[in-house]
Amino acid sequence: MGCFVKFQDFSSLAKIVLNVTFWVVRLGELAIKVFMAYESRILLAALEAAWAEGKETALATVVRVIGSAYRREGAKMLVREDGGSACMISGGCLEQEMIEIAMQILARGRAERTIFDYNEEKTWWPGCGGTVEVWVEPVEPQGMLHRWLQETTESEPSVLATVMGGGEGRVWLKPNGALEGQITPPELHDQVIRIAQQMQGGSSRPTTRYVQEAEVFFDVSSPIPELVLFGAGHDAKPMANQALVLGFKVTVVDARPELLQGFEGCQTIQAAHDEYDQKISLTPRQHVIVMNHHLDIDRQALRFALESPARYVGMLGPRNRLEKILDALKDEGFVPSQEQLARLRNPIGLDIGAESPEEIAVAALAEIVALQRGFQGGFLHDKKAGIHEATTARVLT
Repeated sequence: MGCFVKFQDFSSLAKIVLNVTFWVVRLGELAIKVFMAYESRILLAALEAAWAEGKETALATVVRVIGSAYRREGAKMLVREDGGSACMISGGCLEQEMIEIAMQILARGRAERTIFDYNEEKTWWPGCGGTVEVWVEPVEPQGMLHRWLQETTESEPSVLATVMGGGEGRVWLKPNGALEGQITPPELHDQVIRIAQQMQGGSSRPTTRYVQEAEVFFDVSSPIPELVLFGAGHDAKPMANQALVLGFKVTVVDARPELLQGFEGCQTIQAAHDEYDQKISLTPRQHVIVMNHHLDIDRQALRFALESPARYVGMLGPRNRLEKILDALKDEGFVPSQEQLARLRNPIGLDIGAESPEEIAVAALAEIVALQRGFQGGFLHDKKAGIHEATTARVLT
């Protein structure tokens, strides 16, 4: 499988990071929101490397997809003036042509839209049978687009609205509600702001809308999802590693310092169950998996997680084991509410026959992704709706 990074004179570290990210792109398509926060980090690293070498850059963003396409609205690709590129807007069908177009747009110095019409009956690119519209624009250091990309890596949701036709301008609705930028005419500005506020408060994905006969692309950032593992046993490392690949921020909690070694890229917290309140603060952005493999410790960890606002609480192991733990919690006076039970999953994971720790990690994380996106997690072969169409309401929003 070829690499999608093609930087000339690029630093060794950045080359390694961006080459590895090819596989992240392939896996990240399972959950667009999960990946995009990670993708922003890769794009920022590539931007900084290009600017350090004095190279101008353009960002290509998919703004509309009609029919079948490998990636959806919001997918991004960076192109340098020397033909280098990072990240992908398709599965390989569009990248080379996009590089050539972006280099021309960089030379002209203004944002433009380009349309790829890959009707399978008219093109020799197999599997690329849709129409993809891409907005390409130069990126200036510390300009609004650059700062918005920086914001997408860490913050709460924000919306960047760009007028592509029927008006002019761009506005950025920040996580705290502050606004930056201006759209003309003024009445268009006001309506775009109202739409952006609605999108920021929900679980919207990037999309292009017609607003007062103007075409406006609403790019929606999402916070980096977080996974907290209670238990650092032998099966926790594959779970943590796979979560990192999918773009999660991972925290591992265990009382045993020797087991917390080797979780590269993760935050580790040494805490016994009676120290959870002092050392750990779970938030609505976090997904919890309890996997201590110890009934008493799992009981304490489960109660702590259920009493927190964590959006997902998964208990590794069979259902009869969970029933024992819930009975023990009842004996000590804790009976989970219906709201708490609604966030509890056991057994965890999609039914793929997982046996090894690595397979269990894939199954468990795929369940979280499916719940985030509103999908059942079944076979695409049996699905009647489109590949990217959710079949249920989102459980995790």
